[in-house]
Amino acid sequence: QVQLVESGGGLVQAGDSLRLSCAASGRTFSSYAMGWFRQAPGKEREFVSAIRWSGGRTDYRGSVKGRFTIAGDNAENTVYLQMNNLTSEDTAVYYCAARRSYCSSYGCYDGSTYDYWGQGTQVTVSS
Repeated sequence: QVQLVESGGGLVQAGDSLRLSCAASGRTFSSYAMGWFRQAPGKEREFVSAIRWSGGRTDYRGSVKGRFTIAGDNAENTVYLQMNNLTSEDTAVYYCAARRSYCSSYGCYDGSTYDYWGQGTQVTVSS
């Protein structure tokens, strides 16, 4: 059974930084890409960032470009999200996800195409 476990969320002030971590486990786990999504209260889940292991390509939603950085280790089945200069708009539950199938650019934004999900970690940014 595959499990994704996130950590690193918390309560911070605007302008602060946080680093989220996600570790995947399971004997048969392998992925084409891993990513982060978030869901704020009363809003739909949205794509934040993804990393495609082949070539190490990364994707970001526009509002986090330049502030967030995704990195990871495919061999270790881990992915991180470094979040800098946080704002209240970043307040949400952040979910780690992994997909086995290929995606290219915008195709990686679609959460419905991801196969595995973590339980989520809360990020709250006070202004």
